[in-house]
Amino acid sequence: MPHTLPNLPYEYNALEPYYDEQTLRIHHDKHHKSYVDGLNNAETKLEEARKNNDFTLIKHLEREIAFHGSGHILHTLFWENIGPNAGGNPTGPIMDQINKDFGNYEAFKSQFTAAAIAVEGSGWTALCWNPTFNELVVLQIEKHQNLTQWGVVPLLVLDLWEHAYYLKYQNRRAEFIEAWWNIVNWNIVNDRFNAKK
Repeated sequence: MPHTLPNLPYEYNALEPYYDEQTLRIHHDKHHKSYVDGLNNAETKLEEARKNNDFTLIKHLEREIAFHGSGHILHTLFWENIGPNAGGNPTGPIMDQINKDFGNYEAFKSQFTAAAIAVEGSGWTALCWNPTFNELVVLQIEKHQNLTQWGVVPLLVLDLWEHAYYLKYQNRRAEFIEAWWNIVNWNIVNDRFNAKK
């Protein structure tokens, strides 16, 4: 079954003034859709390769599936991670775990923000649950199909590719990140954390 572009759980202008409508439309309708289309195309070609028992292009197809599949997953999480009437400090189990693993919320926020600012080129920053370490970790994702810890569960992701913020914030990435904290949907982060096992 082909992958589909998920609908946004809010209107295009619902995140103003922190995330502008024009960027949201382009980011969702064009950029995210290109990952969905690329993933479907690569999986179709892989299915043909299986039928023909011809894996000449397997290296290319595996890379395409990793790239487009990761882009599709991360963007889907990103849309859910933000919302209107959101922001503020987290509460509940995720806040308890943040306090345990980072000392307090401000220490976590400072680390996450610094990691996001320092991502080289295009990429992401993510708060993840690592079940092997039994702790929360902040990861930089500079090529979104690489640089992970195997088995982590992404709870909160921030898209730092320039298409995610450039129309409004241009090269002012730190300003975009500061604005983004105002639309973080901590309820979803808590839901993901509670379902992490």
